[in-house]
Amino acid sequence: MSQAALAQAYTPPSLGDRLARAWWATVEFLRVLATRPVGLAGFVGVLFFIVLAFVVPLLVPVNTTVDVGAIYAAPSLSHPLGTDYQGRDVMNQIIHGGRDILVVAFLAGIISTFIAVTFGAVAALLGGWVDGVVMAITDVWLTIPRVPLLVVIATILRLNNIVLVAVLVGVLAWPSLLRAVRAQVLSLRERDFVEAARALDLSLGHIVFNEILPNMRSYIAISFILAMTQAIYAQAGLIFLGLVPLSGNNWGVMINLAWTRGAIFFRDSLPYILSPVMAIALFQLSLVSLASALEDIFNPRLRSSG
Repeated sequence: MSQAALAQAYTPPSLGDRLARAWWATVEFLRVLATRPVGLAGFVGVLFFIVLAFVVPLLVPVNTTVDVGAIYAAPSLSHPLGTDYQGRDVMNQIIHGGRDILVVAFLAGIISTFIAVTFGAVAALLGGWVDGVVMAITDVWLTIPRVPLLVVIATILRLNNIVLVAVLVGVLAWPSLLRAVRAQVLSLRERDFVEAARALDLSLGHIVFNEILPNMRSYIAISFILAMTQAIYAQAGLIFLGLVPLSGNNWGVMINLAWTRGAIFFRDSLPYILSPVMAIALFQLSLVSLASALEDIFNPRLRSSG
C-alpha cells in the first residue's frame, strides 16, 4: 500500500474515543483480573498497602510516647505488634512508615521507565547515529556496578529528601529496560499504523506515545512494577547502611534501628524486627503477583488459551 493511500485511510482517534476506550479497558481489566486469583490477590494487596500508607495515617495519629517500662514488650491487645527499644508501639510505626517507601518506589519506577521507554523508542525509530549514541551510552552504563555507584553517590550527596532519593534510584535503573524497549519498538516500527502516522507527517512524539507505546502497554506496566520492586530494595539498602538520614517514620529506618539498637539480643523483640521486613516483603509479593497476571490480561490470545 502506498503512503498516500495509508494517509487517506488513517484517521486519528478523537479525545472522546480515547476516553471511551480507556473506560472500557478499565472495566475489562477488572473483569479479567477477577478470573486470575493470583493477580487479584496481588491487586488487593497493593490497594491494601496504599490505603495503609496514605489513608489510615489520617485516622490514626502518630504516637511518639516513650515508655521505658515497656521496652520490647510482647504483642498484646494494646500493642498488637509489640514495642520497640523505647517502648513505642510498633503497629503505629508500621502504619506511618509506608508512605515514604511507596512514594520513592513509585517515583523511581516512573523515572526509570520514562527514560527507558522514551529513549529506547526514539533510538529504534530514528536509527542511524541517534541509535548508535543511545546504545553506546546504555552499554557503558550497564558496565558500571549500580550498587557501589549508588553507595558512593549517597555518601557525597545528602539524601534528606525522598524526591532526591527517588531521582537517584530511578536514574540508575533504566539501561536494561531501554534495551528491551528498543527491541520491541524495532519489531513494531514497520507496522501499517506506524507507516500511516509517518505518511501523515505526524510528530515523533505522537508516533512514540500514541502509536507505539499503546501496543506495548503490558510490557511497560510489568517493567514499571518490577522497577518499583528494585527501587524498594535500593532505598531500604541505603537506609539500612545509614546513607539516608534516619528521620521520621519509615520501614527502612525501623530495620536500621532494630539492628543498631541490638534488638536481636532481646527475646521479645522478634515482632519489632520482623514487622517492617514482612511489610516490605508482602508489598513486594503483591506487586509481583499483580505483574504475573498483567500479561494474561493485556494479551487476549493468552487469555483465551487459559
